[in-house]
Amino acid sequence: MQDSFSILFYPKNVHLDKNKLAPIYMRITVDGKRSEVSIRRKIDPTQWNSLAGKLKGSKTEVKELNRYLNDIRSKVNRIQGKFFTQGKPYTAMMIKNIFVNNGGNRKTLIAIFQEHNNQIEKLVGKSYSSGCYQRYVRTNRHLKGYLQKEYHMEDIFVQEVDLKFINGFEYYLKVKDIGNQNTITKYLTNLKKIIRIAYANDWISKDPFFHWKAKWKAVERNFLSESDIQKMLEKELHVSRLDLVKDIFIFCCFTGLAYADVKKLSNSDIVIGMDGERWIKTKRTKTDTRSNIPILPIAEGILEKYKTRADVLNTKKLLPVLSNQKMNAYLKEIADLCNINKNLTFHLARHTFATTVTLSNGVPIESVSKMLGHRSLSTTQHYAKILDKKVSHDMKALRDKFSLNKDLYNTV
Repeated sequence: MQDSFSILFYPKNVHLDKNKLAPIYMRITVDGKRSEVSIRRKIDPTQWNSLAGKLKGSKTEVKELNRYLNDIRSKVNRIQGKFFTQGKPYTAMMIKNIFVNNGGNRKTLIAIFQEHNNQIEKLVGKSYSSGCYQRYVRTNRHLKGYLQKEYHMEDIFVQEVDLKFINGFEYYLKVKDIGNQNTITKYLTNLKKIIRIAYANDWISKDPFFHWKAKWKAVERNFLSESDIQKMLEKELHVSRLDLVKDIFIFCCFTGLAYADVKKLSNSDIVIGMDGERWIKTKRTKTDTRSNIPILPIAEGILEKYKTRADVLNTKKLLPVLSNQKMNAYLKEIADLCNINKNLTFHLARHTFATTVTLSNGVPIESVSKMLGHRSLSTTQHYAKILDKKVSHDMKALRDKFSLNKDLYNTV
């Protein structure tokens, strides 16, 4: 079946300059889908013949411009004709890109991003988590929305990405209200990765992110106290799904494993350490760094509880972990049943391990960092700051109490 194909020239009257001149655009349409490009010429829009698609008049400059339009039309027709004679599929965007680049092989942003995402998708469960892949997919989707809204384009040559484009994308995300500052910054850092790929491959000559600085907002990390953990340990849950989720959550409170890591945990991750005890030695899915964690008695008891279950034996995994969405949903129910007035999420177990289970009990921060699989000690230090803040809060009540008696020592 032959594709429908057309070329249209028109002045973009909404973009008049100070001299009231409008830029001429070429619109390429293939099967109803359009792609537009400026031909870098401006005219008085009142002199445009819309039916003929050219300038009115017989002056020399008018003839030259109309001849230029005919040359462009012929060139684009040749590009389309080459696709047609070779029997290759084509789109309006493909024809435009070849025209703009004079047939070269310049890379476009969305195409690079899509190629990157295709590679990441094949590595999900190996080097990348599903959540990481989905974040790249969302970033690419937001980029497409930004290009369509602000540039009226489906793609852009990566050489055209500059600091203005980056700041505009950040503003677009804020106006769309797609998330908090950290969420927006993550989208920008995902785009930054794609630009770095282009720079490393010499597809661009300079990094437009060079003068851009990520804006991160400090996040208060919540965690369970010893009394919260005790409530959960003592609470008998008679619904099997809730009891399962509680056990796996508690297991992570005493191992510091993230969701992706406990889900893939298998017998091959259990080793006998130098102390003769059982340890978990595994690579974190998120960072590919090694975590070395001693299995504390409570965690050991949970592994023992589930080792003979059919869904564990059949998968060769150590625990029958549900989807992250279900785990978080059931944790809300568990929090209510245990009278824990905190927003219980699965990742909170990791924070609890870092604070209540280890640092609060005098485990050196270097050891905690190694167990958590952090690449940098500064990441672990965030938890130490949380404890400092808690100590300060707890001591304030004591300070206020003793301040009532300070006048006893001010007598002469």
